[in-house]
Amino acid sequence: MQVNACIISGVQSEPEMDAVFKALADGTRRLVLDRLREHNGQTLRELCERVDMARQSLTQHLDILERAGLVTVLRRGRERVHYINPTPIHDIEQRWISVFDRPRLDVLRAIKNQAEEYAMTATVPSYVYVTYIHAGAEQVWKALTDADLTAQYWFHENVSDWQPGSPWEHRRADGSGTIDVVGTVLESEPPTKLVLTFEDSPEEDRSPSVVTFLVESYRDIVRLTVTHENLPNDQMLQGISRGWPAVVANLKSLLETGEVLPQAPWEMDSAAHA
Repeated sequence: MQVNACIISGVQSEPEMDAVFKALADGTRRLVLDRLREHNGQTLRELCERVDMARQSLTQHLDILERAGLVTVLRRGRERVHYINPTPIHDIEQRWISVFDRPRLDVLRAIKNQAEEYAMTATVPSYVYVTYIHAGAEQVWKALTDADLTAQYWFHENVSDWQPGSPWEHRRADGSGTIDVVGTVLESEPPTKLVLTFEDSPEEDRSPSVVTFLVESYRDIVRLTVTHENLPNDQMLQGISRGWPAVVANLKSLLETGEVLPQAPWEMDSAAHA
């Protein structure tokens, strides 16, 4: 999904907003998004089967969705895998829906929860998040792997030698030495790709989830794609859907301004339910 930098930063221009609404105005493209919502992460061949459409026609619709930032595409070998990007729709919600009164929001939330429950009945999809950062690839890589930097924006130290096969630890930066996540480095290609297992409950008898950081340079900016796969249940999906955007927003702020956000962004959810 090709998301513009100002969309991710929360300042969406009118031409970019027009592209989102134009993409959503077509029933076929909404159907494509519905099929991705039911099963996120599909190849062109899989989508053709699910929407009963010729490859050429579907490719044209996917190009429009990608340009609008509603779909992101990751390469898996020779295949292109398509994922929903929730950011533009989230921006629409923030601009026009969240300002309404609480009863209306409660109704909308109930509808959303019902739709999500229906979508999750078969399987737990992978999670994909994309942002654009005004920084170099080496800076982003260092921000992901340097313990002192992760302590600033994540409040945890990511500790490893970052070699394939090496362990890594996600330690609290409060001096307690508490380790909240452990895992193994599966792939390490500085400064473009880092793949880790992610075990927040290592005592459970299940295979670990896997996180991939993909760093792509374009002139003076970087596109950072975070993919979290092999999720065990809906509860973890919901947790990381709140967690990853908050962590990446703090990382983005640190690299672009030299300072993290004035409040920890992941605290907003706790405050909202207090």
